Amino acid sequence: MSEANQNNDNNEEQSCNSEDKDRLDREELIERTGEVVSRNSKHLIHCLTIIGQVEGHYLLPPQNKTTKYEHIMPALVAVEQDRSVEGLVIILNTVGGDVEAGLAIAELIAGMKTPTVSIVVGGGHSIGVPLAVSAKRSFIVPSATMTIHPVRMSGTVLGVPQTLSYFDKMQERISRFVCKNSNISPERFKQLMMNTGELTMDMGTVIDGETAVNEGLIDRLGGLSDAIEELYRLIESAEPRYPDDDTEETK
Repeated sequence: MSEANQNNDNNEEQSCNSEDKDRLDREELIERTGEVVSRNSKHLIHCLTIIGQVEGHYLLPPQNKTTKYEHIMPALVAVEQDRSVEGLVIILNTVGGDVEAGLAIAELIAGMKTPTVSIVVGGGHSIGVPLAVSAKRSFIVPSATMTIHPVRMSGTVLGVPQTLSYFDKMQERISRFVCKNSNISPERFKQLMMNTGELTMDMGTVIDGETAVNEGLIDRLGGLSDAIEELYRLIESAEPRYPDDDTEETK
């Protein structure tokens, strides 16, 4: 075998090894965090999943399917900084979870310059509601549901006025965020939240996809292709996130 042929074989082998490594890295990323970056697409987008329970400062039992906020927050920072990533699609199927962790993630998403689209599939319950509306455009499939209810607290609760004041302030934080990032009015959101005639031994309201859109909570009814199409449109109409400074003009 000639030296040139041997070099070509070595280059092909290195290329295959590199492709295999990239594939394994992507598979590991999906397995660990539920994230994936689309490579061969019209626009380079990052897919982020929020599933199961949103885990906060305390570990949930190992049998619970969880989304860890310490994984999501750095991922959002990386997406916002990475110029190669043009958009972010957030897929939600969550029963809720830690209020402060969920609200913190929602605030980060709402503060991004990167074009963002969320889609609720299955369910977007409890703290999943602020997470769903935090994107620049929100979608929900017809079969999905969302539960709107007051803040709950587990563990030791002191029967003092300060506890009730804390609950009220926490609820106000959530309501203010949801109403700011959607088209539902504070009065209507509170009415749905305080409904006593629907849930057994509980307060709140369960709404399906069409109702969520009609109430102004979610922007549009649609599936994955609708969400991706809208994200592409946002990408193509968006201004550069962090353009380089023009040194000539600053002199």
